Amino acid sequence: MAKATTTLDWCLIRLGDDHNWWITETSDPVRWDVDGLSIIDPRQVDHLIEVVEPLRDYGFDQDLFEGAFILFRIEKEVGKGNVRLKRVKDSVFDSDDKLFALADTLDEENGPYADLLDHLTRCRVKMLNDVIDFESKLTVDEVEDELREAQNADFIEGNAVHTFNELNSILDYVPEGYETDEDNEDKDPDDEDEDIPDLDAEEEEKLKNDQSLKWDGDEDDDDEASEESKPKEPKRPEGHSKKRS
Repeated sequence: MAKATTTLDWCLIRLGDDHNWWITETSDPVRWDVDGLSIIDPRQVDHLIEVVEPLRDYGFDQDLFEGAFILFRIEKEVGKGNVRLKRVKDSVFDSDDKLFALADTLDEENGPYADLLDHLTRCRVKMLNDVIDFESKLTVDEVEDELREAQNADFIEGNAVHTFNELNSILDYVPEGYETDEDNEDKDPDDEDEDIPDLDAEEEEKLKNDQSLKWDGDEDDDDEASEESKPKEPKRPEGHSKKRS
């Protein structure tokens, strides 16, 4: 690990409106600017470990991946929505702890994280050229240009790019008009219902009674149904009236 990161012992993080974690303070404010500084949470770490697995057949270097991140674990909550993380020296692939991963971006051009982005791009391009029959081989430059264009659009709109999204843009990249076998599996109609959570009886009843979820006309239908469900007074023969007491 680079010596420049040795004084980064802890950091404070906060959950953003985008449901990602962002750093609000560090033990080394001189070298680490927290403006737009993101950190990958344990759930996202597990996802990345899963999606880089297929790249091992295309030269993926696990050591390069681990060297690109500074790892932390939760130490305590400190109020106002902030959580304090303490640095650890675990392996992101072998640890049983729930770890947060901060990309080592002190040298944005030639640092370990920049090397990782280049490495993952090359691995992904090799994989795509192997599994997709392109008319001409896909190149690293083509992929980098397209990803850079998308990033620049975010910057122009004033959106900070989260590390997790940046990595996923590489690991999920497929040229427009093409798809991989993984994409076809994702579209399997038999799996469409898997992501729909089951509702218990109480939740189902709440949804049924939620007026905001009704379509126009449903209210009229409900009124008609209500009228139909009311007990009706039997008809009396014509010419007869109620018997008076």
